[in-house]
Amino acid sequence: MSSIDATFAIRYPDFSFAVDLTLPASGITVLFGPSGSGKTTCLRAIAGLEHPEYGSLRIGDEVWQCSEQGVFIPTYQRDIGYVFQEAGLFPHLSVQQNLEYGYRRIPASKRRISVDSICRFIGVSHLLERSVHQLSGGEKQRIAIARALLTCPKLLLMDEPLSALDIKLKAEILPYLEKIHQELSIPVIYVTHSVRELARLADHVVLFQNGRVIVSDQAEVVMSDPSYQDIFGEELGSIFDTRVVDHHPDRITQLDSDGVTIWAPGHIGEKDELYRCRVLASDVSLALHEPEQTTMLNRLPAEIIDIDYHKEQQGQVIVVLALSGHHRLLAKITMRSASELGLSPGMAVWAQIKSVALS
Repeated sequence: MSSIDATFAIRYPDFSFAVDLTLPASGITVLFGPSGSGKTTCLRAIAGLEHPEYGSLRIGDEVWQCSEQGVFIPTYQRDIGYVFQEAGLFPHLSVQQNLEYGYRRIPASKRRISVDSICRFIGVSHLLERSVHQLSGGEKQRIAIARALLTCPKLLLMDEPLSALDIKLKAEILPYLEKIHQELSIPVIYVTHSVRELARLADHVVLFQNGRVIVSDQAEVVMSDPSYQDIFGEELGSIFDTRVVDHHPDRITQLDSDGVTIWAPGHIGEKDELYRCRVLASDVSLALHEPEQTTMLNRLPAEIIDIDYHKEQQGQVIVVLALSGHHRLLAKITMRSASELGLSPGMAVWAQIKSVALS
């Protein structure tokens, strides 16, 4: 599958929706935006649950929908898995019967994974004999994800699957969502309004506002663009995919991201494991010379490529920095600091990172 191409136009009495998207056919694409911006409408249109005035959907070489050609493959014939906000398990069936329900309804020739293997993958093998009523909220969602995967879909759609869970249960499920991305070759389209989920999971991001697409691009590019600070708010920042290089005796882990070394406290993962780092713009400070005798371990040489004055009425600016390689880093500082240091595009500076969040 080379790409996912979707064009839809839908009119409601008080809302219009129009998108023209080309999405990658691998990894996790996150649809993000405020409530009512069109995220779920887009997901439902891809699933065939909406009947737009105009619609076109191509999954690789397969045409699932085309108004001009009179093609509309109904939802039950689209090769998708769908995970909703609520697990939607059958209460009269056991966990194993819930999992087998969809699996038995696909042709044997399509089955690329067994019930046993997906249960080990999602970590639910010990739950098979339980009834749905005996499951926690997190366990129910893991079963719902496993059930969707057992249909062996070409495309997995997820509509805010963690929104009904508390922080602890979200932390329980997120690693399994990452495993889908890392170990299964199934593209995922994921709807959320959580910046943390977006930062942790997304390879590609589509930002929605008022039924329109603002931007569709790689996650690292979108999240490090100050143009979208009104959308991300205080959670504006940058993300880096890193690899564990080494563990040091003083309980510090050395990470590498395309030649950029990042230090993180504690013993994290094993050598060569992948970790996504997130750095908030508010956790970055700047200096004209390499800092000495400072407690901040992450001190990186950088070049200023832009200064965004969008928030100058609040006495703040966003400085866009280029690190070695292709990475961009954002620093939110006061206008006074920018003026006193004489900051301008093209200047060489040192960025100090106060804290690094790891997925």
